[in-house]
Amino acid sequence: MNSLKQKWLICRTVADVTYKEWSAYRSHSMVSIIVGPVYFMVQYFIWTAVYGDHSSLGGIELPQMIRYFGATALIGYLTMDFADWNLSMLVRTGKFLTFHLRPIHHRSFALFQKIGHRSLGFLFEFLPCLLIFIFIFGVDMRPASFPWTILSVLLAFLMNFYVNYTIGLTSFWLVQSGGIRNAFMLVSGIFSGALIPLDFFPHWLQMIQFFLPFQYLAYLPAMVFTGHYSLGGLELSSEQAVGIQAVAMLVTLGFNEFVRRLAMKQFTAVGA
Repeated sequence: MNSLKQKWLICRTVADVTYKEWSAYRSHSMVSIIVGPVYFMVQYFIWTAVYGDHSSLGGIELPQMIRYFGATALIGYLTMDFADWNLSMLVRTGKFLTFHLRPIHHRSFALFQKIGHRSLGFLFEFLPCLLIFIFIFGVDMRPASFPWTILSVLLAFLMNFYVNYTIGLTSFWLVQSGGIRNAFMLVSGIFSGALIPLDFFPHWLQMIQFFLPFQYLAYLPAMVFTGHYSLGGLELSSEQAVGIQAVAMLVTLGFNEFVRRLAMKQFTAVGA
């Protein structure tokens, strides 16, 4: 019990220190207050023109589409992750060795680093942009179901972390995982639904998304936010959609643990 309490205090301290450390670079977060709304405004004008005189496209009405892109932007602020880059840097410089001397392993350390970093993002990115969307763009940003939206975003938070951490683990074989990271970001930008809702993809491609991690990062939580989830001809309630997302997150965690153990066997360093 004391050991668990000590580890919890250490993890909480990591989150707190990370929050304070990144607080010194608040200007980085301030940039997002400009970039996020500008991107949203571009999407607003594009989709308004695409809809034209049509009341709906792909079963989605224009106000719902606007809310969808507002939701994906805000979800991105809460789930953003850099665990792969950080882990790759530690492996490349040999500093990963020091984590063998610490009472918690690096994955837990990295997770609480993310919690501290995104807590800052919540204050200086999420909240300002939420207010901009509501009071300047006049978008209704009230979730259809607050509890299910919160749970879905939390699962997306964890899913994004475990996916990126798995990518970072490839550094134990490749030394530099930048290429894989860039490829993943490119594919994820398309298939996560951040650029275009997955409803507009061919049916067979929509079905494949159930077995890939991408939709669980943005599309599914955004659709839970709007209260209307459909993909591949399936229409699910928020409870069902979040249930599938939870299963996907657990599978990703299991795969991450499998790769992590292989990586620890691969790891060789002086004194390790």
